[in-house]
Amino acid sequence: MEPACTLFDTAIGRCGIAWGPAGIRAFQLPEPDDEGTLRRMFRRGGPLSHASPPPEVEGVIVRIQALLDGQPVDLRDVALDMAGIPAFHQRVYAVSREILAGQTRTYGEIAAELGEPQASRAVGQALGANPFAVIVPCHRVLAAGGASGGFSAGGGVSTKLRILLIERAQIGAQPGLF
Repeated sequence: MEPACTLFDTAIGRCGIAWGPAGIRAFQLPEPDDEGTLRRMFRRGGPLSHASPPPEVEGVIVRIQALLDGQPVDLRDVALDMAGIPAFHQRVYAVSREILAGQTRTYGEIAAELGEPQASRAVGQALGANPFAVIVPCHRVLAAGGASGGFSAGGGVSTKLRILLIERAQIGAQPGLF
């Protein structure tokens, strides 16, 4: 499978996805325009040619569209190309991928699960550099006490909260976000 990318429509706007022989290379939530989405998606590497996705990538696109349309889709089995991603970030992403739609965790909980309870800030930095947003569900990771924390995708925290609302996330013992 040759490295390439495409843009596709979702309930929250046009997203971008890039792939290669080792799996998904990048996924990007919508920016204000297609050029911004592509530019942001390629911050980890140079631009790729645009192509129609092969069947396995098309299947991932359909599942992401369903997730962003409110269906409880599990993306943990999607193969990701982790080449060039620091080992600590990979560990953070692996733990984060276990958070299912509708659930949330805190940066501190992830740090503790990694055996590094003082590393919550490093967890946040790793998630801020996440090239696989939604597939590695960084939007499901919150600051202590259920505060939203940051979000590096276009629209920032409002996009994070929008996706959590779509997923009907539960924070603590309260149903929903509010």
